[in-house]
Amino acid sequence: MAITVLRSTLCLCSVSSSSNLRQQWTSAPKHRLTSVKSVTSMTPPTSRGVQRRRKNNDENGATVEKVVENPYAKVEAARPDLRKSLSDFLEEARGFVGDGGGPPRWFSPLECAAQAQGSPLLLFVPGIDGTGLGLIRHHKKLGEIFDIWCLHIPVSDRTPAKDLVKLIEKTVKSEHHRFPNRPIYLVGEYIGACLALDVAARNPDIDLSLILVNPATHVDNFISQPLSGMLNVLPDGIPTLLEDIFSVKQGHPLTGMLDSLSNNISGQQMGGVGGGMLRDIIAVSTNLPTLGRMFPKDTLLWKLEMLMSAIASVNSHIYPVRAETLILLSGRDQWLLNKEDIDRYSRTLPKCIVRKLDDNGQFPLLEDGVDLATIIKCTSFYRRGKAHDHITDYIMPTTYELKQQVDDHRLLVHSTSPVMLSTLEDGTLVRSLEGLPSEGPVLYVGYHMLLGFDLSPMVNQIMKERNIHLRGLAHPMFFKNPQDSLVDLKLLDKYKLMGGVPVSNFSIYKLLREKAHVLLYPGGVREALHRKGEEYKLFWPERSEFVRVASKFGAKIVPFGVVGVDDICEIVLDSNDQRKIPILKDLMEMATNIAGNLREGDESELGNQDIYLPGIIPKIPGRFYFYFGKPIETTGKEKELKDKEKAHELYLQVKSEVEQCLAYLKMKRESDPYRHLLPRMLYQATHGWSSEIPTFDL
Repeated sequence: MAITVLRSTLCLCSVSSSSNLRQQWTSAPKHRLTSVKSVTSMTPPTSRGVQRRRKNNDENGATVEKVVENPYAKVEAARPDLRKSLSDFLEEARGFVGDGGGPPRWFSPLECAAQAQGSPLLLFVPGIDGTGLGLIRHHKKLGEIFDIWCLHIPVSDRTPAKDLVKLIEKTVKSEHHRFPNRPIYLVGEYIGACLALDVAARNPDIDLSLILVNPATHVDNFISQPLSGMLNVLPDGIPTLLEDIFSVKQGHPLTGMLDSLSNNISGQQMGGVGGGMLRDIIAVSTNLPTLGRMFPKDTLLWKLEMLMSAIASVNSHIYPVRAETLILLSGRDQWLLNKEDIDRYSRTLPKCIVRKLDDNGQFPLLEDGVDLATIIKCTSFYRRGKAHDHITDYIMPTTYELKQQVDDHRLLVHSTSPVMLSTLEDGTLVRSLEGLPSEGPVLYVGYHMLLGFDLSPMVNQIMKERNIHLRGLAHPMFFKNPQDSLVDLKLLDKYKLMGGVPVSNFSIYKLLREKAHVLLYPGGVREALHRKGEEYKLFWPERSEFVRVASKFGAKIVPFGVVGVDDICEIVLDSNDQRKIPILKDLMEMATNIAGNLREGDESELGNQDIYLPGIIPKIPGRFYFYFGKPIETTGKEKELKDKEKAHELYLQVKSEVEQCLAYLKMKRESDPYRHLLPRMLYQATHGWSSEIPTFDL
């Protein structure tokens, strides 16, 4: 029979397979679950900031202006999205460990009640604690993009691993039957990861996505046997024993003192590894009775037995799994993790991504520095349909996520003091981004500086100043997750987080159809990885279809140029040099093959794009200059631009205007008294470090 899952705002709900549903209520006051306001997953929460006016037509056809606030205007003041801590987990677990027993059941936290329409289902399978609160630090953010159910396994429950698999499987089948086109995410840690894998192996035809956190791949007998023996000789009253040893019964003066210290640390926002460890130590110290009741001796023995059973089962059923998988591994957890097993999993499971959390320990989901929602965004692991769509499944970055991107590139921005110029509709050149069109569709077409140094200053500034989010068209290699990558794949996270899309005519079509602001570099990798003496030279294809695609939707085309990379570094080893060095030649060819660079059917120099890391030496930083030309209208020109020659003429016009932007900037920067670093530092020392540094006369 179909599984029925009831929700309650105050309690857990049992799962029943009978037609007459049995409800088992727990004590409502023990659960400190708080509700959140409903928000949309595609739009970050608004905040007061720079406003701009957006013109729209009302139902009578009259033009009306709507004031739109920029949520990214005050990005510097953004605070971390994650707020709950290990202390919150232990405090809320206090009510769960005293729930009176009963069978395992699903519950949905109130913080997860704000999911957007059409959100996929996420089933969380807990680890050794069994409370189902393992995602407590992530409830709010995940709850905006998923419909979250958490499995609660009472302390006194002794359901075998195989029966837990059946319970999860029934829920999966029931929800798949209700919503056959909606993917189901299974998130499990340790034992829960094994149970999730078993469910996926038993249901290869159901659309599942697995997120496995420190999957328990083996039990080291050298550790497990002494542990089992030690547990057998311990007294049964472990909770009472802990209270007596540490004298931390509820109401004891020491408990109050530790609670006060914990609150003071939280109030002072003590950060860093030391601050996080101190908070965790205090949290554990003040909640030892809860931990004791969560892990009594007989429960620990049962969990160890269930763990060994689950590991044996999953290792014998791993090969039928067809679900895409994301494995999160802690760098400081070696007890249950086996590198050989993880390597086997990553090569056996299809579409498997392994993300290492180098600075985290046994319970990364409860530790600082791990944001599961951000990891899902950065690995393109979120989808609402059969496959991930980089356009419709994209989730805007939160204000704090943007702040992290700004912080990562703060040194580059401060050392180059970018100058942003744009052109108004009447042709006036201004030192601001006022000339950029507010409404899409807009196609920005420009020159790509070496290694894409231009991207972060430009994209972040446009978002902060104008609340315009550029969707960049990037090389497909940025969206692959090869296990044998030569670089840390985390370096490519920013492209996915900020809305990058694999470049293709179809991607341009879909983005412009959605009235997006699209960023296109026709020169692509060939420009970004140019050779010696090729600065500010355009490597565009002979013909391009972006003009005709833009005209189909009446998109404005904004040509732009940027200079300054030659003032911050110099190439000493380009692709020609590296081909003469056997080791570097092999690495370059390997990188090109891994990137999946297709050369067939394109014999031009642009088609033969080498993927390599140029050898550069830094210079004393100069200055970056951006020049956005006057937008080119394509509205009403769709029929005209269907003619290939007419379209090619406009294409050459766009290319010519980009070259003119580059020429103008190269010429005018010579008269900038603040082009070099020392004059800029002296100016800010006398006028304030946040003051805008002047530039050449326009």
